[in-house]
Amino acid sequence: MLYDKIVAVAVAVGVGVIESSVIDRLGLATATYSAMHAAVDDLKMTPDFILVDGYKVNFPQAPAMGMIDGDARCLSIAAASIIAKVTRDRIMTDLHQKYPRFGFAIHKGYGTKLHQERIASHGLSPIHRRSFAPIAEVSHKKLTQAVLE
Repeated sequence: MLYDKIVAVAVAVGVGVIESSVIDRLGLATATYSAMHAAVDDLKMTPDFILVDGYKVNFPQAPAMGMIDGDARCLSIAAASIIAKVTRDRIMTDLHQKYPRFGFAIHKGYGTKLHQERIASHGLSPIHRRSFAPIAEVSHKKLTQAVLE
């Protein structure tokens, strides 16, 4: 509900999406910064100033300031967090159509018990981040078990 209201009243909304394979290659922090830059590039205008939840990130488009707990302290950052979360959830719901046995529409890719059970039952899908610690641990256990058998 808030997503639609934010989109309706915002001067501009930009979204940056980074594929799981890129996150595995770059690391989560670098990939997050890349997504932030892509989101700013996606805006239909050039911002005067950029506020970021967390630590300051440099942007070529405008000056920026990081704000620890920014989503709790700044409405613009809170709105951006809602846009990001809803966008991600919608992507996961779409991926459920391609990989229904993983239940992405239900748990949205978060490390819930159901998600862990589906990985244990079906292995990994092409969109799972292999560098994510719980996934890497499951993969390592399966590889070790296969070697021992």
